Amino acid sequence: MTVLTPPARFIDPRGQRFGAGVSAAMFVLAFVVNLPLLAVLVGADLAVSAALGIRWFLPGRPWPAIRAALRLGQTEPEHEYPPRFAQALGATFIGLAAIAFVVGATPVGWVLVGAVAALQAFLAATGVCIGCRLYFLRWWVPSQFARLIRRADGARLAVPTIHRAA
Repeated sequence: MTVLTPPARFIDPRGQRFGAGVSAAMFVLAFVVNLPLLAVLVGADLAVSAALGIRWFLPGRPWPAIRAALRLGQTEPEHEYPPRFAQALGATFIGLAAIAFVVGATPVGWVLVGAVAALQAFLAATGVCIGCRLYFLRWWVPSQFARLIRRADGARLAVPTIHRAA
């Protein structure tokens, strides 16, 4: 069976950082004014951009105009899939927060929103995307496991036999 996936795009990582900062600020604003709907709307936008592509992430849309206005040069682009994975994780947490808000567990909802806001703020401040790092564990963990198994098999096969003289 052939699975058709859309062609991957490459994005400006600075735009992703900018969008993360804007969305973190929106999460903080939602908390300060106690407006869970705003947090859920930002989470819905995370879900849409995770599904359809980074270009649909509304908090990051002003970045090309800002880059042009500041006359910033080009930077090395990054693959779109790790940030989309991170956005899917964030959207999942915000979805759980929405459920918490609906069932009356408001403090739990705000903790979940706060976790996403903290990770978004961390990305904006440092350029390190924790969700993107988790995306790469998808290959790293199985390869480390395979390496460990090969090492264990090799050690078992390479155990020298000791012959004692009688």
